[in-house]
Amino acid sequence: MTPPLHLVLVEPEIPPNTGNIARLCAATGCALHLVEPLGFSIADRDLKRAGLDYWGAVDLRVHCSLDAFFDVCNAPLWLFSTRAARRYDEAPFERGDALVFGKETAGLPQTLLDAYPGRALRVPMRAGAVRSLNLSTVAGVVTYAALARLGFPELS
Repeated sequence: MTPPLHLVLVEPEIPPNTGNIARLCAATGCALHLVEPLGFSIADRDLKRAGLDYWGAVDLRVHCSLDAFFDVCNAPLWLFSTRAARRYDEAPFERGDALVFGKETAGLPQTLLDAYPGRALRVPMRAGAVRSLNLSTVAGVVTYAALARLGFPELS
């Protein structure tokens, strides 16, 4: 079955965030793409604990670099960044889109955001309250927003 969305984590650093997002993918049927280098081993016990026993239900794809991901990706991209001007709820998500998230400490490279003008989105926050939201929180918020727009395909 073709995944409704592709969740792409570029150089994730914190195992529990990746584990939580893996569980999100298992629950929704979305594919999970991990772009190396990773800040942990996929065998990391914290990663497995966060994903519990759902790893077998995850369509996991590992790419050795961002360029390698782009070599095989033909999905429309949505890039998530605190530096984006456009809110996520303004995006016309479609089945098969790739939701791309940067590493926890630095986000996505500015060069990537500059390469896809109009495709960068943000989750609104109170000004000055926090620097950013947790990666797995943002992934959950925008994944379910996109799935709602798609009519929650294959979900009950």
